[in-house]
Order: sequence, then structure tokens, then C-alpha cells
Amino acid sequence: MNESPESEIPERSEAAASAGNAASATPHAVGAPPIAGALPAAGRPGAGAGAAPARSPWELVRTLAGHYWRYGRLMRLHRPIGIWLLLFPTLWAEWIAAAGKPQQKVFLILVTGTIVARSAGCVINDFADRRIDGQVERTADRPLATGEVAPVEALLLFAALMLIALGLVLTLDKLAVLLAIAGAAVTVVYPFTKRFFSAPQFVLGIAFAWGVPMAFAAELGMVPRLGWLVFLAALIWVIVYDTQYAMADRDDDERIGVRSTAILFGDLDRVVVGALQVLLLVTLHLVGRDAGLGAWYWGGLAAAALFGVYQQYLLRDREPGHCFRAFANNAWFGASVFCGIALDYLFRG
Repeated sequence: MNESPESEIPERSEAAASAGNAASATPHAVGAPPIAGALPAAGRPGAGAGAAPARSPWELVRTLAGHYWRYGRLMRLHRPIGIWLLLFPTLWAEWIAAAGKPQQKVFLILVTGTIVARSAGCVINDFADRRIDGQVERTADRPLATGEVAPVEALLLFAALMLIALGLVLTLDKLAVLLAIAGAAVTVVYPFTKRFFSAPQFVLGIAFAWGVPMAFAAELGMVPRLGWLVFLAALIWVIVYDTQYAMADRDDDERIGVRSTAILFGDLDRVVVGALQVLLLVTLHLVGRDAGLGAWYWGGLAAAALFGVYQQYLLRDREPGHCFRAFANNAWFGASVFCGIALDYLFRG
């Protein structure tokens, strides 16, 4: 993983710093003589005395990178936790579907597609939330909320990412293509469900777990019962960690009218999250049993259970920073399960 979960916590000064850098990188004509009636530069006494110094190619590259990085921030490429959370269930499914030997082409397409799809999801989510993100401390620095990126730019970027994703998935079989289209529809719908549906995390769970049936379809040409069992585990997991995420924003969400399972569960939030974590472990136990996995998998699942206990510890006082850390800790939960699956297939006799 590229960075520790704790480093995912955003700082509000980020947008101001970006805006300041962009402003300082723009040449200004302050103090330049009027053009009308001016002598040619070559013949004007003292020409160039007050001119801005020539900029090096490296400075130009840095300026352009700073300008276009706002799109990278809109896609949350600087916060890869979401990529890991979306990718792990897909990897669980692919390794199980391929009995530990995934096809190289399918693996590369699914990994690349996951990154592209997550980026597109962030863009359309921020487009939907552009009028409310500025009212929430944790999201106030997002490019659409600060005005660094215009709504039409966001829509064009979203369309471009979806076309890239479509191009990738068209190289897979027909069932995988149909599943990808359905998953894209759920991705587009999700951000708007927060306005009227009390459990939008359920919709997000479908979107984030949709890589599971796609992986089975790509490897086997079908989605067996085991595939849907893995999908159910991934769905429960998403509800768990996105509820933790929503617990960090609960006060702001209640104030601006955004709905979430953290609000729905109320004072029972920790109890419900704990019950869902137990259900998740039971479901993953059934996955391991039906897939015929052995000791390495059970060891990975035990490690994941310990991370779940640690998350409950972090949630004990419902402090927003601790809730966010519990959410980010789920990257290690997903990694533990995947390592158990991969090592079990690797060391089979």
C-alpha cells in the first residue's frame, strides 16, 4: 500500500495551497509599461529591466503538473485507500474462481478497470455533492467544492473514464460486459441516493462488490453459487466500513440533510456494525468451506477478525478522527483475507 491509512485524513489547507501555487505560477504584467506608444523592445532604454525572469523547462513542467493535478485530486488518486477497498474483493473472487492461477490478461484488465472505475465513481460522487461538500469540514477542500474544477470539466472527465472502462471490459466475455454495464449504472445512481434513501451504504455495497461477479464471469464464463457468496461477503463488508466512514461525518450530514446508515442506526451504530462484522466473518467462513480452502486461509481470516476487533476499539468513543481510522483500517482487513487465499493456493501440495 502506498501510504498508511492515517495519512488519508485530509487537511483543509490543501486547496488553499494548491490555489496559491497556481496563482504564483501565473506570469503577471504588474509594473509593465503601457503598450500604446512604447518603443520596440530592442530600442527601448532599460528594456527588460523590470521583466519577469525566463522560466526553466522544469518550472514549466511543474506548473503544468500542478494545473492538471487538480483532476488527479478529483479522482482521489492521492488517497488510494478507496482503490484498495474496491480491489480486494475482486482479487478474492479472481483467485478463488481461477483456483489460484488467474489469467494474466483478466488480472490486468480487472486491476486497471478497478482503478479507472473508482476514479470515475469519485468524480460523479463529487459532482453530485458539489453544493454540499463545502459545508463539511472533511470535504471542503475537494476541487469541485473549491471551484478549482468546473462541473462541466468533471462531467467530461467522468465520460472519458467511463469510455476507458468500457474499452477495457469489451475485451472480456459477453457476460462480463453485461455485468459491467449494470455495475456502471449502480455507480452513477449511488451518489444521488444519499438524498432520499436512509441506507445508501447498501447501494454503495452493490457498486463496490460488483467486481466479484465480474471476476467469476471473466474467469469461468459464469457466476456460480460460490461467486454470489463472495459477493454477499463483499457487500456486507462495504456496509461495515462505509458506516464507520459515515460516523465521522454524522453531525455534518444531519445538519445538511444527507442520509446514511450511521444516522439510521443512531445510538446502536457500534452494536449494528459489530453484528455485521460477525456476519461478515461467518460469510467468509462459508466461502472458505465451499472453496475448499485450508490453514493459510483460516489464518488470514483470523488476522482479519483481529482487525475487526481493533476497529471496534477505535469506535468506542465515536470520535470522528477515530471513526475515520477504523474505516481506513479495513484495507488491512481486506489484505489479510486476500493473503490467506493467495497463500493457501500457493502452498497447496
